[in-house]
Amino acid sequence: MIISWNTTQQCNINCVHCYRDAGAKRTDELSTAEGKKLLSEIAKAGFKIMILSGGEPMLRADIYELITHAVSVGLRPVLGTNGILFTGDVPAKLKAAGLMCAGISVDSCDAERHDTFRGVKGAWQQTMAGIKACQEAGLPFQIHTTVTNWNEQEVTDITDLAVELGAVAHHVFFLVPAGRGKDIEETTLKTNQYEAVLNRILDKQATTAIEIKPTCAPQFMRIAKERGVPMRYTRGCLAGTAYCVILPNGDVQPCPYLPLKVGNVRETTFDTIWQTSQVFNELRNGPLKGGCGSCGFDNLCGGCRARAYFYSEGDYLAEEPWCSRGIREK
Repeated sequence: MIISWNTTQQCNINCVHCYRDAGAKRTDELSTAEGKKLLSEIAKAGFKIMILSGGEPMLRADIYELITHAVSVGLRPVLGTNGILFTGDVPAKLKAAGLMCAGISVDSCDAERHDTFRGVKGAWQQTMAGIKACQEAGLPFQIHTTVTNWNEQEVTDITDLAVELGAVAHHVFFLVPAGRGKDIEETTLKTNQYEAVLNRILDKQATTAIEIKPTCAPQFMRIAKERGVPMRYTRGCLAGTAYCVILPNGDVQPCPYLPLKVGNVRETTFDTIWQTSQVFNELRNGPLKGGCGSCGFDNLCGGCRARAYFYSEGDYLAEEPWCSRGIREK
């Protein structure tokens, strides 16, 4: 199982699509002691992969301490970052603390296009310097790309760039309207583009040594099965079933893009929330509605619950709107 903790709302850039609407630090963010307690509860609940993200997690002064504690309780800590603060000996210190891998955001092969999306001129160049620092320190890293209609033609080119840079994987995140992402909903991929990109990713995977993982696009499981492409994953959407997120203030949500509070770790231990939440129980046991409940791939795909929630205006069990197997006219 895999879990994310948005360790801070603070960020050093201003991405136009940010699901957390990051910028200034919140006054109610979990303290170091609370963070360590949370990590121990996460391990108790049976999770293994611990994603420390933000905002920008490198803006937490205690990030090294948190990583070391995660390792001590049996978690495998990884980082979600823009890589800009990976200067000097930072990657070496992260590796020494126990970080297993850094997920670094790169949204275009073109510096100007990347900078525009990330809201800061020079971001691409600074991220590339951070990647070089990872290379020199021997810290494994993977490339994260948010795909929209302006960069979807670049996706496999970014995979080639990831290989060239020495990344261990390329994870492609399909934009979900959440946070500031709601303001650019019109750039999200709809049915034909959506599935065409997934097919291109599967084609590219056949000729690429590193892993290419679509995220927030659970239909890749159905498409892979239809094409006879073996996958090491068991389900597309993991929200509330084998994944969830903790916000900077301790609120728990099924995923970063599904703004539905199911508890707060200051009030209830995380392992209790994970085991007893009614929302999590419904996400695990369904049944899903519309095309997602009748297509025959509900247990394999699951449909994007966050996308269903947004487009149905609040029903997280509703039909995923941009799947070709759905019942709506697309």
